[in-house]
Amino acid sequence: MVMVSISNVAVQNHMRRLGGSVWTLSCCSVGEQQSYFPKRGQTLELVCESLAFKGKGVCKVTETGFVVLCDRALPGERFIGRVTRKKGNYAEVTKVKTLSPPPDIVDAPCVYAPYCGGCKTQNLSYQAQLIAKEDQVRDLLLHVGRFSLQLLALINPILPCHTQFHYRNKMEFSFAPQRWFPLESLQDSHNLYHNQNYALGLHAPGFFDKILNVDNCLLQSHPANKVLAAIQECWRDPQFGLSPYNVRSHKGFLKHLMLRTGRDVTTGLPEVMVNFVTSSYKPELLKFLVDRVSPFPEVVSVLNNVNTSVGNTSVGEEEYTLYGKSSITETLRGLTFQISANSFFQTNTCQAEVLYKLIEDCAGVRGDGSEVVLDLFCGTGTIGLTLAKSVRHVYGYEVVPQAIRDARLNAKINGIQNATFVQGDLNKIDENFGKNFPKPDIVISDPNRPGMHMKLIKFLLNLKAPRIVYVSCNPATCARDLDFLCHGSPEQNIKGCYKLISLQPVDMFPHTPHIECVCLLELQ
Repeated sequence: MVMVSISNVAVQNHMRRLGGSVWTLSCCSVGEQQSYFPKRGQTLELVCESLAFKGKGVCKVTETGFVVLCDRALPGERFIGRVTRKKGNYAEVTKVKTLSPPPDIVDAPCVYAPYCGGCKTQNLSYQAQLIAKEDQVRDLLLHVGRFSLQLLALINPILPCHTQFHYRNKMEFSFAPQRWFPLESLQDSHNLYHNQNYALGLHAPGFFDKILNVDNCLLQSHPANKVLAAIQECWRDPQFGLSPYNVRSHKGFLKHLMLRTGRDVTTGLPEVMVNFVTSSYKPELLKFLVDRVSPFPEVVSVLNNVNTSVGNTSVGEEEYTLYGKSSITETLRGLTFQISANSFFQTNTCQAEVLYKLIEDCAGVRGDGSEVVLDLFCGTGTIGLTLAKSVRHVYGYEVVPQAIRDARLNAKINGIQNATFVQGDLNKIDENFGKNFPKPDIVISDPNRPGMHMKLIKFLLNLKAPRIVYVSCNPATCARDLDFLCHGSPEQNIKGCYKLISLQPVDMFPHTPHIECVCLLELQ
């Protein structure tokens, strides 16, 4: 198994670009220029030069080039930072004071933006966000992927998202017995009665047990915000006896509220699913909340996922339908998809249309029904099913059993009979993998953030399919895997046999650090 610390790789990559050197910083002899390793608690005047891993600002100490990372620092911003910890070749700082704002700063429309971890760059102009994301992809491909400067011309300009707010079709909020307040608002907490201090919202950045109360989220759909507001108005009422779950004491009833938005395939009107995740099954306690949200015409499904474990997951061991249907629907690339509470579906439906059209174009399907497609990490089958109409057969593999059930159901709903979906862990494949399907003409690989396991990379290099379309939600692991597929690795005893033809960054999630990339590889 390949163990790569992507955060360290990405940081060292930025150090090289910014002029810092790991070796020269740590190996100066006495009498030469002293290395500068900032100490914890020390304050530094810094200028943010770019954005890197998880959207953190990359800065360097002027005198030495030593690299520091700062959360919520924006390119061009000059500020005072306090060192919080040192991590080998770089340090992390907390912003104390802005001395001069970045040139591309804008007013964030969301009142929670300074404290919520969801929209770290909402106060950076959208054009500047796109430039920062595109620069990050190029930087990683150059240093982590080991591609030459000439090959960087293969990277197309990033595709923007034309809807920068209310684009998410799924949001998950958490309940907590106490609201988290930023320091400047702490006095507000003293004016709340016990139940009023209960929180329903999003996690404060870096904390599993601190919840910022949120009444309205500018990322989720308008109908979902109406439902959230209605629940916020009444769930704290003492007469209903509802208690938020405490992740430390493991006591309490309400754990999470998940809101999903789809569309009625006939009318095109929005459909909202409301999913209450609780620590036990007590439908009588949820009755008044069901009665409160079910009159909304958009609400077609109210579910209760019961999760008795002490973990903080929203996936229940049991699921009950309290109102309406057990799923909602959505259309994508002319197909209808049924979405259950815990099934995966692209979070930005409008931009998913753009993404999947791009994947289809990269796949270069001949359209004569002769080709075989291997769809790795297929989820609910969305990518494979959009290609099925033009190929001989699609074989999809996914580790999540519910996703495979949804994929099979989606194939049935759309009358697609040339798609086979198999449940299996692609991180644990053995020599028998590949014996149950013919050699594919096209491989689609859409892994989660950790990227592909070395076992799978070796399988693909031995398989030698003519084309691979690699869809990535993490440009760092994407660059690493492209390096293996194209250049190989003596340490891993593999020889690369693919050529990178194109790489298209796509902004699926404005105001966040996330970047999607679609890469086309052809066998050399």
